[in-house]
Amino acid sequence: MESSVGIETVSLAYKKIILGVTGGIAAYKAAELCRLLIKAGADVRVVMTAAAQQFVTPLTFQALSGKPVLTSLWDAASGDGMEHIHLSRDTDLLLVAPASADFLAKLAHGRADDLLSTLCLARACKLAVAPAMNREMWAAAPTRRNLAQLHADGVSVLGPAAGEQACGETGLGRMLEPGDILAGLSLRQGALAGKRVLITAGPTFEPIDPVRGLTNLSSGKMGYAVAQAAAEAGAEVWLVSGPTCLATPASVRRIDVQSAADMRDAVLRELPSDVFIAVAAVADYRVDAAATQKIKKSTDGMTLQLVANPDILAEVAALPDAPFCVGFAAETEQLAEHAEAKRLRKKLPLLVGNLAQDTLGQDTAELVLFDDRGQHRLPRADKLTQARHLIRHLVNLLN
Repeated sequence: MESSVGIETVSLAYKKIILGVTGGIAAYKAAELCRLLIKAGADVRVVMTAAAQQFVTPLTFQALSGKPVLTSLWDAASGDGMEHIHLSRDTDLLLVAPASADFLAKLAHGRADDLLSTLCLARACKLAVAPAMNREMWAAAPTRRNLAQLHADGVSVLGPAAGEQACGETGLGRMLEPGDILAGLSLRQGALAGKRVLITAGPTFEPIDPVRGLTNLSSGKMGYAVAQAAAEAGAEVWLVSGPTCLATPASVRRIDVQSAADMRDAVLRELPSDVFIAVAAVADYRVDAAATQKIKKSTDGMTLQLVANPDILAEVAALPDAPFCVGFAAETEQLAEHAEAKRLRKKLPLLVGNLAQDTLGQDTAELVLFDDRGQHRLPRADKLTQARHLIRHLVNLLN
């Protein structure tokens, strides 16, 4: 079906979903997620760990789902005792939200010491997890290894988000909001499976001397969100990133670069790909000859000789075996005119336009998608939501 902005979404109506809830303060969000899944038409069955029951009672989920909540392998009321086998045989998706660090470790190592972990191991359906944990636990090396294994095993990882945490710290590790998880699930399962997607993100830094340089206000947030959304849709994602402080999205392979020339070399080296999405705010100019030593301050000022940087997107789009190219245009005025002119000049099937002053460095964005069918406006929303809209639109065009 088509949304109001002309982007295809996937209905969850009549889909059978098992919602697994593990221990953590984010368990309260799982109740709202259960409600939204049912409102979307899904048939939801809830399975809770013992730790989850310390935060939310099974009665809450029973009232929301209209079905008894399963909590133990040893429940005598579960028929022949094979509930961990039977449940997933007639299920479209097993979704664990929140998924604690401990539970991710169980999944990665194939442990099965309670009903939910046993059900995951015995499943015959797709598995998705929405991690929730302290920022240090999310960044810890064991967690990164576990996530890499889950990706290799075909598990979809939704999130996490950054923000304030229950412990009082701030950073990556918050479970995505229920509406964001629902949006992530609405991407076609495996819509980009088997596709290699190459993405650029962040600013570039063009050195003037060893301590100074030319750069811009790009935070990289949009590019990283697009990388996450593409990975959620099943793509093999390579992210060529300029200098940022952002954590690499789960299952995304990241290549760090500094200058526009570095970025160009990395992009050309990683081709071929099926899709190339140029989100990075690449500097248009660089210093003709950067000084090898610090230039001393002078009251006479400084004169820089600037030369044009390579146009990475135009170069890739002009290749004989060019991938499907998506460009970004950050303008300060006359967005529609400038963005469409850029799309036509570079012969792009899709270009994303935004006003720089309303987007750079912010957590939200208002975007306009330009393609051969016209303009598709995306009202202001957080950048991950916008990235998911973009990927859905991209999938429609590819099909």
